[in-house]
Amino acid sequence: MNHGGLFSGIGGFDLAASWMNWENIFHCEWNLFGQKVLKHHFPQSISYNDITKTDFSIHRGTIDILTGGFPCQPYSLAGKRKGKEDERHLWPEMLRAIREIQPRWVVGENVFGLINWSGGLVFNEVQTDLEAQGYEVFPYVLPACAINAPHRRDRVWFVAYNQHNRNRRREQQQESEQKTNRASENTGSNGCSNGEYDKQISKRNEWEFGTGSKERIFVGEATRYTNGTSKQGEHIGQPREGEFDGSDSKDGFNNFQNFPTQSPICGGNDGIPTELDNITFSKWRQESIKAYGNAIVPQVVYQIFKAIEQWN
Repeated sequence: MNHGGLFSGIGGFDLAASWMNWENIFHCEWNLFGQKVLKHHFPQSISYNDITKTDFSIHRGTIDILTGGFPCQPYSLAGKRKGKEDERHLWPEMLRAIREIQPRWVVGENVFGLINWSGGLVFNEVQTDLEAQGYEVFPYVLPACAINAPHRRDRVWFVAYNQHNRNRRREQQQESEQKTNRASENTGSNGCSNGEYDKQISKRNEWEFGTGSKERIFVGEATRYTNGTSKQGEHIGQPREGEFDGSDSKDGFNNFQNFPTQSPICGGNDGIPTELDNITFSKWRQESIKAYGNAIVPQVVYQIFKAIEQWN
C-alpha cells in the first residue's frame, strides 16, 4: 500500500507504515527539526513543507492511505483552546488535501479535548466533512496504555474509508500491471534488464534493511539508534507484540518504578551523539523533547494499520 503523511512531525505514522512494509510516498512538515528527522529516515519520500502552500493533486488516485495528526493546540486542555479562531486550526487544509488526493483510507489524529471543545463542534465537523467526501467514518479514543505503554495519552482517531476510491485505485493498479507485463515481454519479468533489476533490488535492500550499518538497535531493545550512528535511510525493525508489557526487563519498562533513572545532565547512552554528553539540554535535546510531546505513539498506529490491511 502507498502511504502519504500530513503534519508528519518526526514520522510516527511513517514509521508504522514502514513496519507494515508499505511505501512512504510523501510527508509534509513545516518544522525544521521534524524535517531533518524525516529526511534522515525517509530520504526516498517526497518532502513537502507548508501544507497551506502545497498542491497535492499530483498524487490523486495513487495513495491508498493518507494520515495526519492535524495540530492539536487549538483544542488541547494545556492550551488556550481558541479552537477554530486559532491560526493553527488546519483541519480545512487537511480536508483540501483529501479532496485533491482522494485516498482510499484516511486516518486522522487529535487530542481528547477535541471531543468536548465547543460541545463537540469540530469533532462532529471532521466526521461530517469526511462523510460529504464519500467516506464512512469510524471515530475511536485509543490511549497509549491500550498497547501497555507506561502512560495514558488519550487520543482521538478518525478512521475513514471510501469504497469508490478503492475501486478506482484497483483499476489503476490493474492498468499498471498490464503495462508492466507488456513491457516484460521484451525486457524481462520485472520490466527491466536482469542486471538493472539486480541493481534496483540491491539499492532497495540497502535502504530498507540498512546494509553495512555500523550499529542498529531494533524496537523492543531500544526505540532509537545509539549515539547517532544510524545512516540515512535506516529504519527501526518490526515491533514486538506486547512490547510494553514489562515481561522483559531489558525493555526498560521496569525502570519507571525508579524514575528518573538518570540525572538531568545528559549522560550515558541516551541516543544523543557522544560529543553532546554532559551538556545540559542542548538545542537538539530541547527540540527532541518537544517533538516527543507532540508525537503520536507509532505502536498504536501500527495496530490501526494492521486492522486496515486485514479489511483489505
